[in-house]
Amino acid sequence: MVTTTDTTEIVTQPKLEQSVQPSFKRWLKHFFYMPATKRFFSKQDQHAIALAVEEAEHGHVGEIQVVIEGCLPSRSAYYQDTLCRARQLFAELGVWDTEYNSGVLLYLNLCERKVEIVIDRGIRQATTQEVWDEICQSIIQNLARQQYKHGVIEGIQQIGQVLDQYYDQKIADVENELGNKPIILG
Repeated sequence: MVTTTDTTEIVTQPKLEQSVQPSFKRWLKHFFYMPATKRFFSKQDQHAIALAVEEAEHGHVGEIQVVIEGCLPSRSAYYQDTLCRARQLFAELGVWDTEYNSGVLLYLNLCERKVEIVIDRGIRQATTQEVWDEICQSIIQNLARQQYKHGVIEGIQQIGQVLDQYYDQKIADVENELGNKPIILG
């Protein structure tokens, strides 16, 4: 069960319908997309990404969750774009529920070739949107060059650098609240 506070925004279906224009074209694109996450990210690539997350989280309370999705679920692609899907996964996976409000979701959609970063309220106050947009653009440029693993790892390292700047107080023993292994969805 998810509980909310005054500062927690949980993305629900009515909120999704209000903010996104329904698109039959988007639905068709995702409906006919052939699953390719395993082709782009092998087991070794996934392990390398997990190691990069572990390294990027070292020494501060920031938490990074990587989600790689082939395409949006066909039942929601008509009403949902990649940003709404990233916000939904941010809520469903509990990235918002870290002790210090320090969660960052790195969402990669292979069908749309889009990258979304959703940050928790504890980090949002100390950073600007431009910082996160630059990280997304860096990853997208690597995807365009078909350097999938390198792009994701470089993005994770950049997120880790931002978290290092924000959480300048180094902490010796920090509990890992989110798993390091990337979540692979269809």
